[in-house]
Order: sequence, then C-alpha cells, then structure tokens
Amino acid sequence: MANEAAGIVPAPEDGNGPILHLQHVYLKDCSYEAPNGPRGEGNWNPQINLDLHTGVTALAPEVQEVVLTVTVSAKQGETTVFLVEVKQAGVFVLRNLSEEDTKRAVGAICPGVLFPYARAQVSQLITLGGFPQLLLPPVNFDALYAANQNQPTPSAAQAN
Repeated sequence: MANEAAGIVPAPEDGNGPILHLQHVYLKDCSYEAPNGPRGEGNWNPQINLDLHTGVTALAPEVQEVVLTVTVSAKQGETTVFLVEVKQAGVFVLRNLSEEDTKRAVGAICPGVLFPYARAQVSQLITLGGFPQLLLPPVNFDALYAANQNQPTPSAAQAN
C-alpha cells in the first residue's frame, strides 16, 4: 500500500512467467559545464570522451530503480570545452527472473531502455550551451555486459 502511495504500482499479474515492466522514466540529475563558453579558436575538432555507468537500487520487493549515468567530455587540445553528466533513471518491475536474468536485465536491458532518453538530454544540453549538436553513437549494452562478465573479479585476480 505504501508503495502504491509513492507511485510504485506492481505490474499486472499474468501467471508465473518472467516479467520485466517499465513503470517510470525520469531525469534524476544532470550537470553541464563549459568553462569558456562556446568560444572556439580555429578548427572545431574536439576529442570526445564517453563514460557509462549503471547503478541499481531496490525500492520494494521486485521493484528496482536503475540509473544510467552518461558522462561526456570534450577537449580541444588540453582545454576542456564542455563536460556533461546525465543521470537517467527508470523504475522497473522484475518478477520471476532467475538471478542471472536479473543481473542481465539491470546490466544490459534496462540501460538499453534508458540510453535513448539520456542521449537526447546530452544532445539538448550541449546544443543549449551554444555548441554544435552532438549525437552519441548507439551503445550495445549486451556486449558491454558480456565483456564485464568475462573480466576476472578482484579476488580471483589476487588469488593468481
């Protein structure tokens, strides 16, 4: 009941099958910095750096908040032109999923759902800052998740 008052409503029951249900998508936080504004000296050819991070918080049994943090920085030579960080969040119901399926959902599927929203926010912030539009390339979160799974854990690396 308290969850329903907070706007968290369980997904409809339709048997014992696995459920991955998106309830809300929202911008949790964002920041934009352009130390020198859109002044450009010469050729506009910045070095763009993209960092992605996914975090998850349990809000209720079977209800998770997944936050995709997208950080984009642009440097022209040694000078930082702009820095943008967007935290795009979503509330997902994850029911009747195995532990491995739950990990894959929050590590690949949910960020894949959130990325287009974060991408639009990043582009809008950069454009509103007076810079040329920047469209982030598509991201294969399944491949990133698989690569993360194949990396040794710190304890396994220390054991060698």
